[in-house]
Amino acid sequence: MATDVQKFYKDKIVFLTGGSGFLGKVTIEKLLRTTEVRRIYVLIRSKRGQEMQERCAAWEAEPVFVNLMKVDPEALKRVVPLGGDCQEPDLGLSIPDRQLLVDEVQIVLHSAATVRFVEPLHIALAINTRATRLMIQLAKEMPHLEAFVHVSTAFSNCVVEHVSERFYPEHLTCPAKKVLELHDGISAELMDNMAPALLGRYPNTYTYTKALAEQLLQQEAGDLPICIFRPGVIIASYKEPMSGWIDNLYGPIAVLYGAAIGVLRVTRLNLKANAGIVPVDFCANMLLTCAWHTARESRMKLPPEPPIYTFTPAQDNLITWGGFRSKAALLRSNYPLTKMMWMPFLHCTTSPWMFRLLACFYHLLPGYAIDLVLRLRGRKPRMIKLYDKIHKNIDILVPFVDTSWHFDTFNTHQLWRRMSAEDRELYDFDIASIDWDDYFLQALAGLRLYLGKDEPESLERGHKIFRRFVFLHRILQFTLCSGAAALLWPILKRIFSLFI
Repeated sequence: MATDVQKFYKDKIVFLTGGSGFLGKVTIEKLLRTTEVRRIYVLIRSKRGQEMQERCAAWEAEPVFVNLMKVDPEALKRVVPLGGDCQEPDLGLSIPDRQLLVDEVQIVLHSAATVRFVEPLHIALAINTRATRLMIQLAKEMPHLEAFVHVSTAFSNCVVEHVSERFYPEHLTCPAKKVLELHDGISAELMDNMAPALLGRYPNTYTYTKALAEQLLQQEAGDLPICIFRPGVIIASYKEPMSGWIDNLYGPIAVLYGAAIGVLRVTRLNLKANAGIVPVDFCANMLLTCAWHTARESRMKLPPEPPIYTFTPAQDNLITWGGFRSKAALLRSNYPLTKMMWMPFLHCTTSPWMFRLLACFYHLLPGYAIDLVLRLRGRKPRMIKLYDKIHKNIDILVPFVDTSWHFDTFNTHQLWRRMSAEDRELYDFDIASIDWDDYFLQALAGLRLYLGKDEPESLERGHKIFRRFVFLHRILQFTLCSGAAALLWPILKRIFSLFI
């Protein structure tokens, strides 16, 4: 028997932006696998010379859809790509495609965004802020609209450490409407030059433009059945569509992968700070549930402002960055990468000068040595260039791994309580129930398979490589300690002789 959420999506027509992204793919897979949704329109642009139809057709071979295709080989025929681009005026939609959406769509899931922290302001504004306004305007033309979910981020208001499920327009240096007027009226170069003044206390263009988008929703949503979904840092799946699935190297996953391969050995990290990490499959489940609940509530009475649902680790099941590191370290020998360059380990510090000092010893000295060997072999040096990129990314991530935020999740708890037992099982997002030890076991296996491209059959080879590097690491430690002792002993002997 169908659950309440399944009944809601039966024969519905959904418009999804960001469908080619990490969360978007998991959301599409979940919709196709668990509901009888009639059609999913996906806004997708051509990329790297590959047309949108080709990009969509290539999904059949992607790991995230493999299990679905085995059960229902025709499932992806319910996904219809529409040419467009959130960076373009009017979303880059053709007039016929726009009219098609207006006439048919009942549910809008707006998850498209640029998540690059260093994105030039004029691009981040176009994709994260202006596109949100354009989506609102498009939704207002849809006579059959039942629910609109805007995917924001838990860190859209990172300028405060205690974040409630409310709007924070007081922290913006300039109203969103005025910023968009500037964006449309001046050159891209001038807009980017204004970034320091406009961002104020926001650490990057991503969080700033997400905050602006929320203000637009607060002011312009009107009588739309709309809500805002604020997930934390989205990382590898826990259970669905398979354990540990990941297809990107953003945020903490990049740190984990860098350490696993033996390249990243020291980083800036506050081990006591809470890690606002959430599995992508739980996020997709909550996103779909938010749409169901928004439609149900809107039939009774529209709230004065769009409700906000924050999704971060529960207070009774928090994990710190220290826990993140230690769990990964304990399990590093379970799923070693065959491409590792040294024994995986990671030293952490919150001190900028200590990080620079340790980076010289753990990164730059080995990097120069490897580049020298590469040059002598007639190959192009790469390690120092790689470490330069790594260090820049570490600096960018500092505000998010050094601060411990507290997120209120009252609305999210209320949503969970209103779900039936069947829906809670099928669309599980109870993050309090996650066993983080088990999660990291699955995540590291997924990291090895989907990012490291190491097949399960190569695991024994990975173990041999790991043991070899452990042995070499111990020899290096012994050599360095012996060398240091040999250098210090004459000095210490001289000092002792002065007191005798």
